[in-house]
Amino acid sequence: MAGNSYGTLYRITTFGESHGEALGGIIDGCPSGIALDFDAIQFEMSRRKPGQSTIVTQRKEPDDVQFLSGIFEGKTTGTPIGFIIPNTNQKSDDYSHIKDNYRPSHADYVYEKKYGVRDYRGGGRSSARETASRVVAGAIAKQMLSDIKINAYVSSVGPLFLEKPYQDLDFSKIESNPVRCPDEKMAAEMEEYIRVIKKQGDTVGGTVTCVIQNVPIGLGEPVFDKLHAELGKAMLSINAVKGFEFGSGFCGAKMKGSEHNDLYNPDGTTRTNLSGGIQGGISNGMDIYFRVAFKPVATIMQKQESLDNTGNITEMTGKGRHDPCVVPRAVPIVEAMAAIVLADFYLINKTY
Repeated sequence: MAGNSYGTLYRITTFGESHGEALGGIIDGCPSGIALDFDAIQFEMSRRKPGQSTIVTQRKEPDDVQFLSGIFEGKTTGTPIGFIIPNTNQKSDDYSHIKDNYRPSHADYVYEKKYGVRDYRGGGRSSARETASRVVAGAIAKQMLSDIKINAYVSSVGPLFLEKPYQDLDFSKIESNPVRCPDEKMAAEMEEYIRVIKKQGDTVGGTVTCVIQNVPIGLGEPVFDKLHAELGKAMLSINAVKGFEFGSGFCGAKMKGSEHNDLYNPDGTTRTNLSGGIQGGISNGMDIYFRVAFKPVATIMQKQESLDNTGNITEMTGKGRHDPCVVPRAVPIVEAMAAIVLADFYLINKTY
């Protein structure tokens, strides 16, 4: 299986399966001398971990990170940072009913056809549990880029959409509710909607908006390695992501140039920011903002038709512990991947 590494200079390689002994990773390219706040790293892991509220999967995992290398006396040494995250609460029997069946819209079928074998216990490498390793790398990248502020939040769940622009939101409220929406009223509506969907044995999708502030001018390359192209790739590599748009996004396609152009101030900033902080693939110093769309979780607790490995259409019902909506736990993953991208481009920029 190829494609387990991401990044050029700041590079993360992940390993492990959902129901294996542990997940883990190796971070290459982290500069030496960074004093790490391990509590901050564990806080990011707690934001992503399962079992944190009643509207997410009830798998109970502490997601404690164990660092194996690359750190001495609390500081990075510049050598590869190796770490593991033990799995402590596997219930592999929950997946015995899909040993010979392929869940609709899940990676089960294509994994088996491509590799000739699949780990049906929780989806193996296709499980979103793999993203725990990304959060570790992202947490370290955030500390490496301490002046840059990265905040993501849930901006929609199903038909419920937060209309307020991010400038009118208080990001300190993101962690004040289990949905991770910084608007109290909308958060309550989203939470109730997810509970209703869960009671129906169904799942629902949503979107996560991310805002990156204090980005220096000049990150990104103007042709194939555009900053927004790499952010798009990073976000689309997250499980269940179906869409990415930055700045004015698809709404910009409806506008005229006279409406869409961001006019300059004398200091080089712009009066508006429909460009989303990136022009010609290069950061322009304004806020970078984008939205990531997540599909509903494929495993539902309702009867539906499935395909077995002998070519028969059969009926199956999902079992086990699954998120009725992934977006609350996806917030720290989006932030982590954004931090990894920015850390990579920051180091690339220093090579000039």
